[in-house]
Amino acid sequence: MSGHSKWANIKNKKEKTDFQRGKIFTKIGREIAIAVKEGGADPNSNAKLRDVIATAKANNMPNDNITRSIKKASGELGSVNYEECVYEGYGPGGIAMIVDVVTDNRNRIAAEMRHIFDKNGGSLGAAGCVGWMFDKKGVILIERGESDDEDELMMAALDAGAEDFAVLDDAFEITTAPVDFSAVRETLEGAGYMFISAGLDRIPQNTVGIKDDETAQKVEKFLDLLEDNDDVRNVFHNGILPGED
Repeated sequence: MSGHSKWANIKNKKEKTDFQRGKIFTKIGREIAIAVKEGGADPNSNAKLRDVIATAKANNMPNDNITRSIKKASGELGSVNYEECVYEGYGPGGIAMIVDVVTDNRNRIAAEMRHIFDKNGGSLGAAGCVGWMFDKKGVILIERGESDDEDELMMAALDAGAEDFAVLDDAFEITTAPVDFSAVRETLEGAGYMFISAGLDRIPQNTVGIKDDETAQKVEKFLDLLEDNDDVRNVFHNGILPGED
């Protein structure tokens, strides 16, 4: 997915209804549960939890919701055991797809993924079948404003350890190695920058252009079905839809 298309998708998500926003909060709550399970409930000593909290704030998740999710994950308000899964395969038009999942029922989500792929022009593959086509990177998006100093932000990002800095139509995109992501994000957050999004993404090494409208509509439907599933955390693909070049 190109940076431009990613930004377009982010803008669309920010305009979603309260119901859809609630689904986003549900997904983030599950990410919090995974982070707490791995590193504890104290953000000061748990970098992954700090990163998820930053994502929550970027999505305007209320502080009360964040605190409640942490308490639930630590067992104070009851607990659910979530686990992470990754599904790989091909979507309409032969695009490579990776679906990151956080679930409390591995058997249920496996059946749901198989159904979505099989019934909508895709094919679910074995672990690793397309993963090699993507590089895992930290990606931070900061909205461009009239008063933003591009050079100052670029130098701050690169000095903090970022690999790359790109200027998109409506945002600045900062790319890091996964190991440097937390440090770069925290440095920029400490400098007062507000994020549209910040997280670990899978960047395709090569992309596939989707030229015809029929296939594009099938891909968009496929993505909607995946993203509407509460267990799905992220969807990555290497397709370029019409208008995203």
